[in-house]
Amino acid sequence: MTRTADADFERFVVTQSTALLRFAEMLCGDRHTAEDLVQQALMRSYPKWHKLTGDPLRFVRRVLVNRFLSQARRHWNNEVPSDPVQNDWDQRAVADFAGAVQTRAAVLSALDGLTVRERAVVALRYSQDLSEAETAELLGMAAGTVKSTASRALAKLRLAPDLIDSGVGGNR
Repeated sequence: MTRTADADFERFVVTQSTALLRFAEMLCGDRHTAEDLVQQALMRSYPKWHKLTGDPLRFVRRVLVNRFLSQARRHWNNEVPSDPVQNDWDQRAVADFAGAVQTRAAVLSALDGLTVRERAVVALRYSQDLSEAETAELLGMAAGTVKSTASRALAKLRLAPDLIDSGVGGNR
């Protein structure tokens, strides 16, 4: 790869890693698995970087979604997560921060109630703000399927106890 392509890839990684990680975590619901997914997507994208035309984020996002769907189909991840590491940092949490963390946890928990396909559609449509057509193309399905899948997923999320209890969702 050329130095220019290497520099472009490095710049892409620096500017997009956080957004890709958030997206991956929304897809899989686990920070560590999300980190692995992003790393795998970037590793698979790097050799093709110099040939890419168009939007590189779109390409990497597609690789990431394909890795997620592939792993979900194969149930490759038979690891059992250990208890989270307890930090002994200062517990002076700001109320807004604590509320945001609680909301985020409620959303991730509610997403666990969705099928892999529903979760991918919701993550692409509402987290990545893709259109129905873009989501359909990325997932290799019809736009109508994206629409109906999103509708079913949102109906499930509206009834998710974690969102209702936290005040995030539910019927208002």
